[in-house]
Amino acid sequence: MNVIVVGAGIAGLSSAWALTKAGHRVTVLEQGPIPNPLAASGDHHRIIRRAYGAATGYAQLITEAFDAWGELWEDLGAVHYDARGFMCVSREAGDEAEVLRDGLKAGNFPFEMFGPDEAVRRWPFLEPGSFNYAFVSPEGGALHCRKIAAGLAMWLRANGANVYERSKVAHIDAATGKVELESGSILRGDKVVVTAGAWVLKLFPELGFDLATYRTAVAYLEPPADLRQAWDEAPVILDVGGKTDGYIIPPTGGAGMKFGSGLHKVPTSDADWNRQPVEGEGEAIRNLFAPPIARVRDYAVKEVVTCAYTFTADERFMAQEIGKCLVVSACSGHGYKFGSSVGRRVAQAVATGDTDGLLSWLRADMV
Repeated sequence: MNVIVVGAGIAGLSSAWALTKAGHRVTVLEQGPIPNPLAASGDHHRIIRRAYGAATGYAQLITEAFDAWGELWEDLGAVHYDARGFMCVSREAGDEAEVLRDGLKAGNFPFEMFGPDEAVRRWPFLEPGSFNYAFVSPEGGALHCRKIAAGLAMWLRANGANVYERSKVAHIDAATGKVELESGSILRGDKVVVTAGAWVLKLFPELGFDLATYRTAVAYLEPPADLRQAWDEAPVILDVGGKTDGYIIPPTGGAGMKFGSGLHKVPTSDADWNRQPVEGEGEAIRNLFAPPIARVRDYAVKEVVTCAYTFTADERFMAQEIGKCLVVSACSGHGYKFGSSVGRRVAQAVATGDTDGLLSWLRADMV
């Protein structure tokens, strides 16, 4: 089958990888470079973790994700994953960290509890007296996104796929599988897999009833010199408790330390809107983390990276068949960790035509 994949984020590249392995003729179209720093999955690193609170289906699907990543590492001949585990810090009863802890407990997944004194002794970047407890799970860490994207693009080209960078799609005729590029070139596919992330609404505006786009940003920081070693050895911080909705990825894979918060997002109708950082944005993100991070104003802002995400109302993934197109969106910013397994499942759906089964899996309904 001749399959065109529109979008070379992790879902698109992984789908192309799995489709190529299944024997299909694959063409990948990406509007920017690969990796594309403007794409949701084009940043330096993203978290993979077992904790999902009440969404226990996704916690179970992490097992399949780890298996798919293992297959991908074998094909790439390199492991772009730092398995340093993850930590959550709870600051008040019922906060997100506590919900995540309860989900791990319900699923009988491993984690270790630490009282505040012991946690501060082990991780001196935590502020004494600012939190109730911390817990650490070994089942997670940081995926190195740009290395994964570059490796996948190289593998695809070496295995016969056509990979076109800076090839923006202007229009898709879903009924015929005709894809028209901004340059005027036209391609035709037996199947078109659309994994365009926040840009999908430019190609299928009718999906605006199901998807909403947000602009957000993350800050790369330099910690105080006396805390650098502690951060180098720390697990990923999945949640800092309270109402911050904040996460921290320590320096890993040659990239700096990243702070991000769900509080720092604004709705937009255009994925390209306001992609340049604004003055003081990095400091605003950083300051959300005090508490429980001690001396947070001593962390120097090195870079601010903007992101655009699509969200569904229930923060689950979506898949929809429109003519010869299969539109897949790993929504709500937590899709990267499932990227390799999403690719395998998309290839399976293309082969069988079972989009309903793909959607059920993407939503973790069957677990």
